[in-house]
This record gives sequence, C-alpha cells and structure tokens, in this order.
Amino acid sequence: MRKIQMLATAAALLAATGAQAELTESEKQERIEQSRAAVKEFGMTLKGELQKAMKAGGPVQAIEVCHSVAPQIAENISEKTGWEVYRTSLKPRNVRPDAWETGVLEQFDARRADGESPKKMEHAEVVEVDGESRLRYMKAIGTKGLCLNCHGTREQIPDNVEAKLEKLYPEDRAIGYQKGDIRGAFSIIQDI
Repeated sequence: MRKIQMLATAAALLAATGAQAELTESEKQERIEQSRAAVKEFGMTLKGELQKAMKAGGPVQAIEVCHSVAPQIAENISEKTGWEVYRTSLKPRNVRPDAWETGVLEQFDARRADGESPKKMEHAEVVEVDGESRLRYMKAIGTKGLCLNCHGTREQIPDNVEAKLEKLYPEDRAIGYQKGDIRGAFSIIQDI
C-alpha cells in the first residue's frame, strides 16, 4: 500500500511540475509526416494564390499575397492543427528566426553549398522550450526563377516592385538571392 501511495505522489509531482512524456520514435515519425502535410498544404495554397496574383497584376500584386494572404494561410493551418506554423528566413521580410531556426537555416545553406537540393531538405527535432518539450520541424524553401522578381538582386527587381517592397517592408532584407538558393523555410512548433 505504501508503495502505491509513493508512486501516486511521484506521479502527482511530475504532473504538477509540467513534466512531459517524450515521443516514441513512431510517434515522432507520425508527427513529422503530419508536419510535411501541413507544409505541403501551406506551400500549395500559397503557390496558387501567387499564380493568380501574377496573372492578374504581376509581381506587384504578388507582393500583396505574400504580405497579407500568406500570414492568413499560416494562421488557418495553425488553427486547424493547434501548432505554430509560419515561414522564416536568415534574410527575413516578416518573421525573424529564433536561435534554433537560425542554426537549422545555416545547416540548410551548408547542405545546399554541398550540392543538396532544397526540395527534400528538412529537419525535425524534439527540443525543450520554456521547460516543455516541443517538436520543431523545418522544411527548406528553394528560390525559383520567378522568385527573383521580388527576391533577386536590386538590378533584377523592377522599379515598381522595389517601391512596393519599400512601402510594405521598410526593413526588408529578403533580396539578393539567386536561383537555387535557400530562400528560407517553413517552420512548425508542436506541443508534446
């Protein structure tokens, strides 16, 4: 009986301190698959919106999609999944990377420099955030030729696009990319 009371007390103490059970390898893999699906949904939805904007008004209108629609897509997926879902970059327009994301993005750049394609580049890890375990997932975003209209060198970006970028993103650092560069990454944080 005393042993049962001690076990119950230990369990209560663990619960009270917010201790989290770690994921099994199969649970982690399942969550990674779910993260991939969320990123695919984000990317496909954003791509469709960007294509519509490009047809309707070119790069200037596409900037509006990235500025207003992309955060809403991220918010919708976040609400649906219960996770934090967004995009970040070492040269951000919007969300600045935290220290963990910076390290992963730097690894992505090194992997790209070694010849790896961004298409399958991803990283997942269970980390402790504020004393709680979280699954962190990132999927690289490669720079395609069309991206250079807004993310290329100053010489590649048309004047009307540059003016719109300056208006919406006065602190913009998301330029100077070349085709094939790591533009940034989708980032997901899941509670465990």
